[in-house]
This record gives sequence, structure tokens and C-alpha cells, in this order.
Amino acid sequence: MIYKIECLLVIAAFVSCTATKQAQTTAETSTTATSISKGNYNEPHRPQIHFTPQAKWMNDPNGMVYHKGTYHLFYQYFPDSTVWGPMHWGHATSIDLAHWQHQPIALYPDSLGYIFSGSAVVDVNNTSGFGKDGKIPLVSIFTHHEPKGEKAGTSAFQNQSIAYSLDDGKTWTKYANNPVLKNPGIRDFRDPKVMWYEGVKKWIMTLATLDHITFYSSPNLKDWKEEMGENKHFKTTGTRC
Repeated sequence: MIYKIECLLVIAAFVSCTATKQAQTTAETSTTATSISKGNYNEPHRPQIHFTPQAKWMNDPNGMVYHKGTYHLFYQYFPDSTVWGPMHWGHATSIDLAHWQHQPIALYPDSLGYIFSGSAVVDVNNTSGFGKDGKIPLVSIFTHHEPKGEKAGTSAFQNQSIAYSLDDGKTWTKYANNPVLKNPGIRDFRDPKVMWYEGVKKWIMTLATLDHITFYSSPNLKDWKEEMGENKHFKTTGTRC
């Protein structure tokens, strides 16, 4: 009888020890997974609410848009350094504006220049004609900044271009006929903010033009004209995106 009790005690102790080790292993695995998932977001001075990229340079937010239950944030990004350089559009998504998922870079510099600030819209009526097979296009409108022209002292080195996505912002295609709004000779001609104005069935662009804000309109995001009238310009003390 005593032998049986001792055996049972040994078995119980073994089971208890095994369970404890399994629990410790599970806890360690969970802690490691959490650490890996947070990565460098455990840094002591890393903002936990305000969005930051995983590494390198960022500045202005661009193209903030809501589509199919998801908020999209694009931003000025230079993935190769912690100082300003050739601008890209970084991309992140969120369902609550507090927790963000990093996405692949949306727009890269090209032969027309760096990708400066701009905006993005959901073209629900497919006015652009980019939509196919019932897919609603997301369209980004941005400034192409040509650095060689700037260094040469020209005035027309900033022009407005567009790109579109048919997979809910995962990948982007630049319009083949960029730029869609060419610079008329204004040194600061940048940072387009675009919205649909239902009253006139047009897209309206608000653009920084030197020390003014100028309004342009388009039926399709491709063909733009300056809005005429007494109040076509608003004088400012300086314009930034």
C-alpha cells in the first residue's frame, strides 16, 4: 500500500513538473512572439500612438483615405537614410487609427522626379476610367519634383501626376500620360489636395502656387483646368502641404 502511494506521488510530481515546464515554455514562446511582433517598437522613445515607420526618414502625411473599412495613410518617406532624400510614398493601414499595419512602399521616384506630397481619392463613379471588372479605383494625386530642374534654376520643375490602384491600395500603377497638370512657370507648384464636388460633378484641386492657393477642376482626374473668376486665388503668407 505504501509502495503504491509512493508511486502515485512520484507520478504526480512528474506530471506537475512537466506541466510547469510546458507552461514556462508557452510563456517564453508568447513573450518572444510579442517581442518579435513589436520589433523596434519597444524602443523607449518610440511613439506608441502617433504613427512612425519601422526605420529611416518620414515627414508629411499624404493621401489619407478611407476605403472598405480601412484607413489608408501615405507619407513622405526615404527608406535609405535617417535624413531627407529622394521622396517616396510610404503606406500604412489601420481599422481604428491607433494600430497600424505597415504596407509596401506605394510610389517610388522615377524619371519625372521625386514623389512629393499630395492626396488620394476613391473614384466610386470611375470617372477616371481606371476601374475594370467592377473594381473601384483608388487614385493618388501627387507632385512630381524634378531635382535637376530645381538645381538648374528653372521654374517648372514641379508638376502634378496621378497613379491608381485596383486592389484596394496594395499595388499602384502610375498613369502613362503623366503629368496631368503641367507647371506654367511657377517655382512652387505643389501639394495637390483633391475632392469630389457633387454640386458641379467635378473634382476640385487645391494647389499651392508660390504664395497663393489656386483652384483647378477636372471631370476625370486626368484633364485639369484652372477655375476662373474673381476668387480663383487666395493670397497666403506661405503654403505647405
